Amino acid sequence: MVAKISSNNSLFGTLLYNKNKLDKEEAKLLSSRNVYERVDGSFSMQTTIKSFEPYLIANKRTEKPILHVSLNPSPKDQLNNEQYKDIADRYMEDMGYSNQPYIVFKHTDISRTHLHVVSIRVDESGKKLDSNFENMRSMKVCRQIEKDFNLHPATRQEQQAYSIPTKPLNYKEGNVKQQVGNVVKAVLNNYKFQSIGEFRTLLEKMNVRVEEVKGLRNGKSYHGLVYSALIDHPTTMKKEKIGTPFKSSLFGKSINMQALEKHFEKSTQQIQDNKTREYLKPILVKAMQQSGSMDEFKLLLKEKNIEPVFRQNEEGRIYGVSFIDYQNKTILNGSRIGKEFSANVFHDKLADENRPPVMVTEQTENRIESDSDFITSLFPSLFEQHSTDYDAENFAKEKQKEEEIRKRKNKGRGL
Repeated sequence: MVAKISSNNSLFGTLLYNKNKLDKEEAKLLSSRNVYERVDGSFSMQTTIKSFEPYLIANKRTEKPILHVSLNPSPKDQLNNEQYKDIADRYMEDMGYSNQPYIVFKHTDISRTHLHVVSIRVDESGKKLDSNFENMRSMKVCRQIEKDFNLHPATRQEQQAYSIPTKPLNYKEGNVKQQVGNVVKAVLNNYKFQSIGEFRTLLEKMNVRVEEVKGLRNGKSYHGLVYSALIDHPTTMKKEKIGTPFKSSLFGKSINMQALEKHFEKSTQQIQDNKTREYLKPILVKAMQQSGSMDEFKLLLKEKNIEPVFRQNEEGRIYGVSFIDYQNKTILNGSRIGKEFSANVFHDKLADENRPPVMVTEQTENRIESDSDFITSLFPSLFEQHSTDYDAENFAKEKQKEEEIRKRKNKGRGL
C-alpha cells in the first residue's frame, strides 16, 4: 500500500473535489469519525465543515491545516468496504489522528480503487499535531498494515512513484555534509531539468538548497555553487536554512557548476526527444478545465503522478510555478510548457486559498448541490491568460528580500 500525503488551507476545495467525484458516481462516502452526520448517512458539505470549524477557528499559526491523504492498496487486493474502512481507521490511528475529525471516501475513478481521507492538522486547542518525519512514519505504518491485513506489499517502484529516490535530509541526524551530497547526487542521477531554478525546486523538496555564487578572485571571474541544509519552521512549516553552507568543490566535480551545465544540455535534448512538453500539456489543460479550485487542480494532477510547485514571496505573490512529472522523472517550469501555465495565471486562484475558510449555510449548500454555476462563481477564473511570467528572473530578488526579512527577525530576537 502506498500513501500520498498533502496539505493545504482550503477545506472547502478539498471537500468539493471529493463531492464532485460523488456526484459523478466515481466515489462513495465510506466512513467518518468525529464528524456530524446526516440522518440518511449521505455526504453534506455543511455538516462536515461545521465539524471542522472549531479546529479552524482555534488554529493559531499553521498555514496549511488541512490534511488530505490518498491510500492506495495494490489492485491485486480484493477488499470489501468494511476492510477499506478498517485500513483507513488503522492508518489514521497510527499516524496520530484518531481523535481528529476525518472523513473517508472510496474512489473508483481509475482502475486502481483507492481511498481519500480528509482531516485537519491542528487539535481543538489550535496546536499543530506532530508532523516530524511524517513520510518516513507513513511508510512504516503502510508496511505494518500490509502485514496485518495480508495486503500485497508495495513494490519499490510503487513506493518511489511519487518521490525522489532518496530520503530527505534530516538535520538532526547529523553528518549533514554526507546527506547533502547524497541528495544532490540522487537528483542529478535521476531527474531531467534545464535550469538552476528547476534544480533548486527538486532539492528543496529534499531539504537542500542550492545557490549560485559569482564574483572575482585574484582578478579572475568565478561561478560556483553553494549547498545548504533546510529545516521546516515549527509553526509556518516554511523551509529555512540552517548550519554551515558547503561549497560544491567539497563534493568533487560531479556536482559543480560545470557538471550542472552539461546536465542542462543533456536534459534539454532528452525532454525534446521524449516529447515531455507534448505529454504534459493536454494533462494540464484537462485538469484546469475539470477543476473548480486550486486544490482540486493539484489532486487531479496527483492522480497522474504530477506535482505542481508554487513559489511565493512574503506578500503571497506567486513568482514561479513548476511541474514535477514523477513518471518521466522530469521537472519543467510552467512557462516552458506554455504561456497559459506561467506563474501569473495561477496567482488569483492561489490567492483564494489564503482566504478564511468558507462556512457553508444550509441555503448555500442547497445551491452547491443543485447549481453548478454557483460552484464556478466561487472560484474566480483559473484560466485567464496573462502575459507576465514571474519565474526564474525574479527568484534572486525574492530570495534576497526573504533573507533581509529573516535577518531583521533574528536581530530582533537577539540571535
